[in-house]
Amino acid sequence: MKFRTRTLIFLTLILGLALSACAPLPAQLAASDEPAAPASESVKLGLGFIPSIQFAPYYVGIEKGFFQDAGIELELSYGFENDYLKLVGIDEYQFMVGSGDQVVLGRAQGLPVRYVLNWYTRFPVVIFSKADRAITQPAELADKTVGIPGAFGASYVALRGILEAAGLTEQDIRLESIGFTQAAAVSEDKVDAAVDYAVNGPVVLALAGTPTNQIALDDYLVIPANGLVTNEKTIAERPELVQALVRATQQAIAYTLANPDEAFAIALKAVPEAGGDNEAASRAVFDASLAFWAPRAGQTPGATEEADWQAAAAFMQRIGLVDSVVPADSLFTNQFVANE
Repeated sequence: MKFRTRTLIFLTLILGLALSACAPLPAQLAASDEPAAPASESVKLGLGFIPSIQFAPYYVGIEKGFFQDAGIELELSYGFENDYLKLVGIDEYQFMVGSGDQVVLGRAQGLPVRYVLNWYTRFPVVIFSKADRAITQPAELADKTVGIPGAFGASYVALRGILEAAGLTEQDIRLESIGFTQAAAVSEDKVDAAVDYAVNGPVVLALAGTPTNQIALDDYLVIPANGLVTNEKTIAERPELVQALVRATQQAIAYTLANPDEAFAIALKAVPEAGGDNEAASRAVFDASLAFWAPRAGQTPGATEEADWQAAAAFMQRIGLVDSVVPADSLFTNQFVANE
């Protein structure tokens, strides 16, 4: 069984943001002493690929009423990250979950997107291999066969960053496009190592009793990972809405981390196919994900550092994914999560 966090391919999706309308109160209620319930605004949030146990905090936030209490009727929409990036950039959508590297790409293409909340506190993509291959450092990838879904997305960014840490290039390894078969390819020795999300391939092999080594990008280069992304128009015209969604998301993440058993049960209700025969594997993926959602020591929850954005922007230019270094201060703001 495989778990896919997302695939980054270009499709055109025409999606909209629907705002809920509030019916007028009947005269007898309007005249009563009962306080009116606060109006809720319908907000769509673009998530990656398909419903997944890995989106547990959002299922928790809906179930526990955190978004409702913030005046938001949250509707989760599933698709492809760079499609949502375009839609947020042109204000067809106001919010999405996206990674820092995609924000850099979007800004370089003229999309006025901005990252406003950090969710994943570690970049979730690793290069993994069977433990008996003894590949534990980037330099040990030289002359090895490395499988990757393709030369796109977060997997490719992580690969290039890890290779650069050892002074290696793609020409120093044997790179094979293997689609989303990383766990099988490593297990069956079709490749020496593969690039995958840490909560996917390595977890699958661990459940099968195969220990792995993992090389994490964060040990060499910090690129802000998945978080909440909006656009400049929404920040300028609807800061209270951005603030409400950020704070409710933070509440949902914190509740998930503090109550993992309850959170997992809530996620299973939202993604029933993750239960039954799949429940043990789903719980392993969920448990592995918790470490990526937990704040780092000394980190203000939800905030990112300008130095990390500067390093990410410079790296993206250095490896040729953007033509010039995007100014770091255009990529993010901490105004909704911390005092700057």
